[in-house]
Amino acid sequence: MSAAAAGWLQFALLVLALVAVHKPLGDHMARVFTTEKHWRVEKLLYRAVGVDAHSEQRWPTYVRSVLAFSLVGVLVLYLLQRVQAWLPLDNGMTGVEQSSAWNTAISFVTNTNWQGYSGESTMGHLVQMAGLGVQNFVSAATGIAVAIAVVRGFARTKTDHLGNFWVDLTRAVIRILLPIAFVGALVLVLGGVVQNLSAGADAQTLAGATQFLPGGPVASQEVIKELGTNGGGFYNANSAHPFEGPTAWVSLFQIFLILLIPFALPRTFGRMVGDKRQGYAILGVMATIAAASIALVSWFESRASGTATALAGAAMEGKEARFGEPLSALFGAATTLTSTGAVNSMHDSYTPLGGGTVLLNMMLGEVAPGGVGSGLYGMLVLAVIAVFVAGLMVGRTPEYLGKRLGGKEMTLASLYLIAVPAIVLVGTAVAISLPTGRESLLNSGPHGFSEVLYAFTSAANNNGSAFAGLSANTPFYNTALGLAMVFGRFLPIVLVLALAGRLAAQGRTPATVGTFPTHRPLFVGLLTAVTLVVVGLTYFPALSLGPLAEGL
Repeated sequence: MSAAAAGWLQFALLVLALVAVHKPLGDHMARVFTTEKHWRVEKLLYRAVGVDAHSEQRWPTYVRSVLAFSLVGVLVLYLLQRVQAWLPLDNGMTGVEQSSAWNTAISFVTNTNWQGYSGESTMGHLVQMAGLGVQNFVSAATGIAVAIAVVRGFARTKTDHLGNFWVDLTRAVIRILLPIAFVGALVLVLGGVVQNLSAGADAQTLAGATQFLPGGPVASQEVIKELGTNGGGFYNANSAHPFEGPTAWVSLFQIFLILLIPFALPRTFGRMVGDKRQGYAILGVMATIAAASIALVSWFESRASGTATALAGAAMEGKEARFGEPLSALFGAATTLTSTGAVNSMHDSYTPLGGGTVLLNMMLGEVAPGGVGSGLYGMLVLAVIAVFVAGLMVGRTPEYLGKRLGGKEMTLASLYLIAVPAIVLVGTAVAISLPTGRESLLNSGPHGFSEVLYAFTSAANNNGSAFAGLSANTPFYNTALGLAMVFGRFLPIVLVLALAGRLAAQGRTPATVGTFPTHRPLFVGLLTAVTLVVVGLTYFPALSLGPLAEGL
């Protein structure tokens, strides 16, 4: 079978699998967050931490709960890394250097999982499991909880309550993430992914040399890093490592895990607002942008010019020969369309326009389908912007799902829209202008600029993937990228929850003849255009200095 035919088959299998689980998983998540019944284990947890599961929170209280929980997570994870040498299962690892420990703690709590270190030579098994693994679950659950609170803002009327963060967090972990992760980990183990508590073993190579093969709880870490759109990797080579990604079908299964929850959440949204057509409209936009991105990355990587590329049949530098160009491009597009950051090929080795496309995926806000939770609430903010644009065209007060979008609502949506681009562009400008920022570059010219731009785009959008030509494990980049992750994660959360609080307090405006229908193809086209044009143009000058200049 040719590479192109294999690529089409892999894409078709992925689409069929996502279609098959869209309805049952979306409906299940809607039931999880609307039922009033608490499981016994959940009641025990609420009692242990002193949470009243029957009381709901206003949006400021919900925000404070998110921030307080995340702050505790940062402190605990930082401490675990610093005292690693005194912990069990340390595998002889020393404590992590303070700037790297700060960066890693921020990274995993913000669902970014940016790694400036090699996992197998830096983290012991206990820190991997009790630190990084736990944060993979709860940071993903935090994103889902915030998305559900935002959906309640559209679904509820004349109330100042958005739910209870602690209940939403607990249910997301226990009823959604843990069951799927358990089954997914078994599949990965069957596929050959390593799962043990061994510190590693020496092996004799064919050439007669000795090579150390590190072991560890890889499958359990791998499944939640993909399912929770966290990213990162147990090994430095990430999912290209044969212990993390043993075969092509395992790599395709990992892509399925990445897209599973983000593509099911629009169904949850439609069920909770009482109109499944609204969910299908959001899903249509996500699917359109995702399909276009996958097609572009595959095209650029398979059709690149140059003698070496032509002889290889595709741009194979930095790609695993076991996977080939189609599966590598599919993984690269999926991981940047979501806030995952896991890779099975090196994005720094992509062609200029292929690398520019995966960079643009993150710049769009990772909304197609985006990270778990963050993709949905990001797309809903863009829907608010799109409805406002439509209202300007016809001279009518904009409405979305029966909620009027006045000046304060649009101010919050606009601030959400410009917050992350401001972090990315300011951070990139500062890093490029300072000698300490340029010292980490292995490449000069447009590609060197792209490496720095990619790093801040990845950090601020909580993605975690990187152009490997940037040596980012320095005090400057650990600090700067850590700050980008913090503000890129929590500033949008504060703004979107404030918007949800204002929407929930409103009544519902009845639809009239002049109401713009938001479930039809016209709205899907408008929202797609707003996503590509309004957001994409923000970054066009920066893209023209990096990947576009290099590609042209």
